[in-house]
Amino acid sequence: MKKPIRKHTDLEVYQRGYAAGMRVFKLSKLFPKEERYSLTDQIRRSSRSVCGNLAEGWRKRRYPQSFVNKLTDSEAEAAETQSWLQFAVGCEYVPRDEAADLYKEYDRIIAMLVKMATHADDWSF
Repeated sequence: MKKPIRKHTDLEVYQRGYAAGMRVFKLSKLFPKEERYSLTDQIRRSSRSVCGNLAEGWRKRRYPQSFVNKLTDSEAEAAETQSWLQFAVGCEYVPRDEAADLYKEYDRIIAMLVKMATHADDWSF
């Protein structure tokens, strides 16, 4: 039996996004100092924005268009994080296998967000 969803933190996609964002944070600690104001900031910001936009969207779900808009923003931030992961691998800051696993997790998160947006009326009240 599934636990009822009362707040955004009850959503599996939020929990997965949060866990992935924390993994990104830990990996980004390995980046060199000269990346502090570029790649490090960018990947941390985008990974955190996945959950931030989802939380905001959850509170706007009574307005389906606003809800879908924030889900779309969340999806875009997840894809941006994937892009920064590719750069981190290309710059040899992160092991390829570790980044590949995290990249796949963001694929799953994106799929969940797309499904929510496609069925936004199921979440509205």
